[in-house]
Amino acid sequence: MLLAIDIGNTNTVFSLFEGDEMRNSWRCKTQSSRPCDEYASFLSPLLVLEKTNWSEITEVIISSVVPDSDIHIERFCKKYTQCRPVFITPEICGLKIDLENPDEIGADRLVNAVAASTHYSLPAIIIDFGTATTFDVVDQDGIYRGGVIAPGVKLSISALASNTAKLSQIAVEKPVKIIGKTTKKAMQSGMYWGYIGLINEIIGKIKDEMGQKPVVIATGGLASLYAESTEFIDHVDEHLISKGLLEIYKKTKE
Repeated sequence: MLLAIDIGNTNTVFSLFEGDEMRNSWRCKTQSSRPCDEYASFLSPLLVLEKTNWSEITEVIISSVVPDSDIHIERFCKKYTQCRPVFITPEICGLKIDLENPDEIGADRLVNAVAASTHYSLPAIIIDFGTATTFDVVDQDGIYRGGVIAPGVKLSISALASNTAKLSQIAVEKPVKIIGKTTKKAMQSGMYWGYIGLINEIIGKIKDEMGQKPVVIATGGLASLYAESTEFIDHVDEHLISKGLLEIYKKTKE
């Protein structure tokens, strides 16, 4: 079995694959100093529910944008699965990258691009609603052309709450009306409709610059919520990065 791990700035996601089938997927909060045994404590009862032993995990592949976590997750893999994990780099993705400095791009963005290239038609734009809201572009020839990075929705809420005296944390919801009658509703409207405007404007400008009509795939925890209110998003795929990790793993075995 393959254990695919995506270490993001906010959450770490573990996906268990048997062949091409995803058996299950679990997430925990990312803590860069989390010791290896804590990963095992989190996963052990979940593997029991899957009727899976550590010894059945024979391969591990990791996408990480949190370098301080890498040494701990590598120790966890070696100790509990007896595997030396494969970390995503631009070199192993099998993706042509048209950037000034390919090494600076986040592994998660490359993995999403591989998944989009494999499971959807090209050209494509991938929107990832993570700690940052990212837009990544893959052209009709499967070449990664770059993208756009904006602050994530929850990050923006935290910034408002921590830097203002009277604004507090709010849940991200779709407001019934754009004009909020309370401070909370006004913030929710700004965070929802403001990001809808950002999505529509950025995708529109990317399409104009490309001179093509790409398919748009959204992923991340808030993808479904925002896809309700824009015609620009064609597909929502919550497991896009896990699918990409599986595809890259398969390429390393060819």
